[in-house]
Amino acid sequence: MKVPHIVIAQIIRTLHDIFVDRRYSDKAVEFAFKHHPKWGSRDRRLFAESVYECVRHWRWLWHLAGLPDAEHARRECIGDEQLWSVWAAQWITSGKDLPPFDELAGIRAQDIRARTRDDVPAVVRLSLPDWLDARCSRELGETWPAIRETLNQPAEVFLRTNTLKTDRRSLKERLGQDGFITEALKPIPTALVMQQRYNVFSMAAFKEGLFEVQDASSQRVAPFVQVEPGMKVIDACAGGGGKTLHLGALMQNKGRILALDVHQWKLNELRKRCGRAGVDVAETRLIEGSKTLKRLAAYADRLLLDVPCSGLGVLRRNPDAKWKLSELEIDRLIVEQQDILTRYSAMVKPGGKMVYATCSILPSENELQVQKFLAAHGDDWTLEEELKLNPAETGHDGFYAARLLRKPAAPAADIQPEPATSEAE
Repeated sequence: MKVPHIVIAQIIRTLHDIFVDRRYSDKAVEFAFKHHPKWGSRDRRLFAESVYECVRHWRWLWHLAGLPDAEHARRECIGDEQLWSVWAAQWITSGKDLPPFDELAGIRAQDIRARTRDDVPAVVRLSLPDWLDARCSRELGETWPAIRETLNQPAEVFLRTNTLKTDRRSLKERLGQDGFITEALKPIPTALVMQQRYNVFSMAAFKEGLFEVQDASSQRVAPFVQVEPGMKVIDACAGGGGKTLHLGALMQNKGRILALDVHQWKLNELRKRCGRAGVDVAETRLIEGSKTLKRLAAYADRLLLDVPCSGLGVLRRNPDAKWKLSELEIDRLIVEQQDILTRYSAMVKPGGKMVYATCSILPSENELQVQKFLAAHGDDWTLEEELKLNPAETGHDGFYAARLLRKPAAPAADIQPEPATSEAE
């Protein structure tokens, strides 16, 4: 297999962008593709897969390259020489021979293979920061080792059928006609899993709005909200709007969805997605402060709070998050989550329901947040159901959701007039 030097050199530059300049992997990969528009599908696949494998297994590959473990997370220690060595370790452990590039002179494949037999701590072999492994072990106990293994596996590509335009069987047949093989995921009626890697966003069926890209676990959140046609629904942390679109389909385009977010650019993207998907009931609104929330007090039949979180449940598709997160950031997010849960819940009308959701696996971001909320607001709210999706058990992303009922308003007591009394009495 002839390896183009230009592709590998771009892998090195992109790894520098990610680990030294702290750019997000998906943005760095997208940037590289834009600057190499003549690359064919083979080069693009080689580039993307190599980058993500290096990011996913960074600490282990750093060890295989013979570099000091203490330096793997220190930006000042990550230069081109180290990056070429890390890539070489990834290439060799995938069963390939090193190409005759000048940058690889002196790298011995047998040394790298020998280090694969080294007895090293699990955090090194599984490429996790020490602090993250310790925190997850503390919070998740005996379930953590299996989850830890699962999160290092590449994520499959799942599609969510847009039931406003088609059904799963018809979508599967259409994709098959276009040359794409998919399999239905039985427990989730809208889900198809791709059987080969492909840029799904260039597919005709995607451009026609027949499906969205959405992990199987994420597809379980919108149905958990229990929406019905004609309802008033708020998706209060809408972001790019994947769940907004799913809610619109479940509501059969009847009713009203308010998609709120603090970032206007995300709402702009959501409007484009609604147009493609044919979701007519969604309206976007920027959260500009407490006034936005006050105007919507007791408005919603259903409220979805897919809050900002650590994203530890989706490390398979966002592996660079584990290198960019910190303990302080998780603690800050926990405070923000409780603030959102407390303030935004006022938008639910009495008798309405709220779903608190994260793509985290940490109890401190999940059930403990709900318990804390109920301890303070239990007179008005009750917990109906929790959804805990363990990636080691499902093979999909880790998710959590809790559905809470706002208690109906107490009926006003009938006030009987006091009987008149005579002056004689």
